[in-house]
Amino acid sequence: MNAQSAHSLSPAGTITAAQTDFSGYAELAEAFADEVRTHSRVEDVTLPGGGTLALIRLDNDDARRPTTLGPNSLIEFGEAVASQLPRAESAEIAGLALIGKPGYLVAGADLGAVNTIESTELARQMAELGHQAYNLLEDFPVPTFAFINGTALGGGLEIALAAQWRTVSTDAKALSLPEAFLGLIPGWGGVYRLPRLIGPEAAAQVIFSNALANNRTLKGAAAYELGIADALFAADAFEQASVEFAARIIARDDDTLAGVRSHRDRDTSDAAWQRGIEAARRAVAAKTGDSAPAPQKALEVFIAGKDRDRDQDRVAECDALAELMVTDEFANTVYAFLELIQKRAKRPAGVPEVPPRQIGKVGIVGAGLMASQLAMVFAQHLQVPVVMTDIDETRVAKGLDFISSQVEKLQGKGKISAEQAAGLKGLVTGSTDKSVYADADFVIEAVFEEIGVKKQVFAELEEIVPAGTILATNTSSLSVTEMAADLRHPERVIGFHFFNPVAVMPLIEIARTPETTDEPIATAFALAAALRKTPVLTSDSAAFVVNRVLLRLMAEVQKAFDEGTDAATADQALRPIGLPMTPFTLLAMVGIPVAQHVTESLHAAFGERFHVSANLQRLIEAGVTEIWSTDEDGRAFIKEQTLALMEFGETPRSGEQLLTDVQDALAEEIGLMLSEGVVSSPKDIDLCMILGAGWPMHRGGITPYLDQVGASERVNGRTFH
Repeated sequence: MNAQSAHSLSPAGTITAAQTDFSGYAELAEAFADEVRTHSRVEDVTLPGGGTLALIRLDNDDARRPTTLGPNSLIEFGEAVASQLPRAESAEIAGLALIGKPGYLVAGADLGAVNTIESTELARQMAELGHQAYNLLEDFPVPTFAFINGTALGGGLEIALAAQWRTVSTDAKALSLPEAFLGLIPGWGGVYRLPRLIGPEAAAQVIFSNALANNRTLKGAAAYELGIADALFAADAFEQASVEFAARIIARDDDTLAGVRSHRDRDTSDAAWQRGIEAARRAVAAKTGDSAPAPQKALEVFIAGKDRDRDQDRVAECDALAELMVTDEFANTVYAFLELIQKRAKRPAGVPEVPPRQIGKVGIVGAGLMASQLAMVFAQHLQVPVVMTDIDETRVAKGLDFISSQVEKLQGKGKISAEQAAGLKGLVTGSTDKSVYADADFVIEAVFEEIGVKKQVFAELEEIVPAGTILATNTSSLSVTEMAADLRHPERVIGFHFFNPVAVMPLIEIARTPETTDEPIATAFALAAALRKTPVLTSDSAAFVVNRVLLRLMAEVQKAFDEGTDAATADQALRPIGLPMTPFTLLAMVGIPVAQHVTESLHAAFGERFHVSANLQRLIEAGVTEIWSTDEDGRAFIKEQTLALMEFGETPRSGEQLLTDVQDALAEEIGLMLSEGVVSSPKDIDLCMILGAGWPMHRGGITPYLDQVGASERVNGRTFH
């Protein structure tokens, strides 16, 4: 019976002198002399009913910085645990526990530090160090506890899994094992311990499905329900309640042990393992396929771990980490995660140093699906009145009905109360009369993507709204400058481009025209932050960033198809990149007419680089909505009537050649975008493609990828980085 069992307080193993000796990691520690250390400070807590609990408090002494674990922090933790061993053996302490600083248990390994490791030997030492420290906690001769008071990610959750008992706070905002997402595996015992604790099916959800869904995390209550923790306590008295729980466990309180035993009763049968393995395989295949090494390696270790003991799995985990820590894919992921998502996204370029306009009311021109989504997100996050208009009452009513249904879904999921739902619905109103915008501070149009229609909308608005009201367009491809050209106050017009679905997609492209003044741009940045979106400033260039890059990619593939490349070859040529979907699947999702319209706008702006397909036009005219259809067995094929509509050339390309051609086209287009000043840095293009197009994290953004495959040098004569 192992240390995760609720049936016994006996440890899983016997502690040897070697387990308590961390002197062998001196070289590793020296290599990270500048590490921001998370200290392990031991304090004694008197247990209710008598006895002493040694409590290790993890804290980096920096209120603004999450606690992380580099080698020096791990050594200090291991030595802190080891220092309590004589006290445990002499019965001076009855238990050992760990807790974090406010808001955090531990936010995981120090990725920035790990990314500097250049040798597999140091990487292996880093992996071994984590196991030695965590196994010491698991094998300790008195009961060990993790009080998960806050965020516990990666190695921060694995340290809790190594404890024999766990409590979690209702205020813990994020628990996860994101390693497969970050280019590693949960290699400090997480991939071994978690399926044995919560069952292989739930473990597959955490290790694979959640991680590869952009690191979806669990709140404290959800983690408890899943079985990660043995007890859930309210935040306001969490530490005291956890100490009392520890006292009951140490005293072998029958009711407490029975409750934990029942809570830990999870299916770990061979059948459950098979279901978990299949779920893990599906998650990896759907998200990254074979393009990313880390999810594949995590899957390999997870599957083999079913029949391994802890030490055998330790060897496999350390082998995997030693290999993955020095890969380009891990370095790419760290760049994407730390440099882009954590830094660039939070400190965007181009924010004017002027106060933003205060927004007390928002107007949405249009009540279609996109406009209704915008109204919902503005009302939900700004908590100000939002008014929509459209050309007739039927369309307005349909938009309001959509918002009502979305609010009811939130309430049904328990995310908002009935009172909050009523309030949210009350914030959004509709009309057919644009005079309702007379007191709006910010008005955004989301009408048909045609320049004449949008110019008319702005002309009408200018006669209604005050001179200080900011006018925004959600256009994805048209010229914002042209929309504002005939206005008396073009300086207040901006592009404010959301991605669909609005509630989910995190990116907003803010487009600045030559006439736009600072206040509208400062307001756009402030609005994006309030809406919990990531803003990137662009110049007013056709299709801004994401659509320009994506349409160049799609146009190259479509051109190859039109010229005679087999459909399967054309559609699968980019598979090695690891994109979230193939070009033809994306085409069907976006809509062939929409993609064609944007391509035509780009062709008008930039010429023959953007191939306008006569074949796609024929499909549009015939009402065909997709290239691929699906048969009864789920296999893709092209209908005969669809093929009959199209004409093909006689110059097919191989998949390898098309991949190279697309790489070169993207390097050319991005080089031109940077020379034109569309954005201020390659980092902005990388951030846009990750957040707006699902560019794979393990590719590090699109510009590092183009550097690594040689396209930047081939086309531009230099790399982007």
